[in-house]
Amino acid sequence: MNTSVFKPIAPRPAPVNTEGPVAWVRANLLADWKTTLATLLIGGVLLWLVPQLLNWGVFKAVWIPNFDACRAEGAGACWGVIVEKYRIIIFGRYPFDEQWRPLVATALLIGLLVLSCMRMAWKAWLPLVWLVVFTVFFTLMHGNTLGLSQVDTDRWGGLPLTILLASVSLVLSFPIALLVALGRRSNLPAIRSFCTIYVELIRGVPLISVLFMASFMFPLFMPPGVKIDVLLRVLVGITLFAAAYSAEVIRGGLQAVPKGQIEAAATLGLSYWQTQRKIVLPQALAMVVPGIMNNFISTFKDTSLVTIVSLYELTGAMSLALNSDADWRPFTIEGYIFIALIYFVFCFSMSRYSHWVETQVNKSKLR
Repeated sequence: MNTSVFKPIAPRPAPVNTEGPVAWVRANLLADWKTTLATLLIGGVLLWLVPQLLNWGVFKAVWIPNFDACRAEGAGACWGVIVEKYRIIIFGRYPFDEQWRPLVATALLIGLLVLSCMRMAWKAWLPLVWLVVFTVFFTLMHGNTLGLSQVDTDRWGGLPLTILLASVSLVLSFPIALLVALGRRSNLPAIRSFCTIYVELIRGVPLISVLFMASFMFPLFMPPGVKIDVLLRVLVGITLFAAAYSAEVIRGGLQAVPKGQIEAAATLGLSYWQTQRKIVLPQALAMVVPGIMNNFISTFKDTSLVTIVSLYELTGAMSLALNSDADWRPFTIEGYIFIALIYFVFCFSMSRYSHWVETQVNKSKLR
């Protein structure tokens, strides 16, 4: 009869932890000697740079609108220039006594943007709400009704103009992009060629050229006495530009839908538009949410280019506020940092919302 002898297993080292902050640092910052060297170099630069920035931007900064204090030797950032010029930066050349109107109009538009991001608002009445809010926005901004004094569009500026350009162009460019993307896959040669020429022509030139053509060249082809407002021309230019780029993103999603599903829909007797609405577009749009949102963020930032056609949005209003006052002109860095923070808040919010939508779409696929 065989008897087994118990032999203890030799002790082994504990497994390397693969979770937690220490494991993340080991895997991403100290993986090998090259990564470790780069981490040490970047860490050394940050240890030198961050205290300098904090000293300049916080500890020695001037927070009151005192010109002499800002120019004093050893003073840091002059944030007092923002306090002194914030109304011009935010509202541009809009009349000082009437600036409550763009404030209310912008608050309504931003509130509607936030509401539109909520699932509970994705109802049939949402487009009607957009129409009402845009009507109220233009009524408040332009005036000449309800006892409000008239303010021409060339005096609109600052944050209200930036929000207006971004929201109108994004709202109008998406359906145009959808139709163009479908048109590029059409079986009709005329429609397919027209959509292809439009997309390639717009994508082949920078937005500055489009704005220049819309603002300066387009009026030359109009009949005598016919004048179209420069803001309207700029809105059309930005909308068509954004639609061309979004159309290519959507077309990529359409191509990713399996062809067998389209053939199955035809077998079931569904029409072209029924197939697109119920089968193709829901899948295609779900796959290109990040790409579409990237275009939206890019379009929001591109609104800063309208300064070249004398529309003073945020960056243009900031330059106008500082360049018109020789005392505060040296503090443009603080002004640009303030504008950059505003852009960051909006762009980061759109990025996080895109991530949330993508997460919801992925969850729905698992059900």
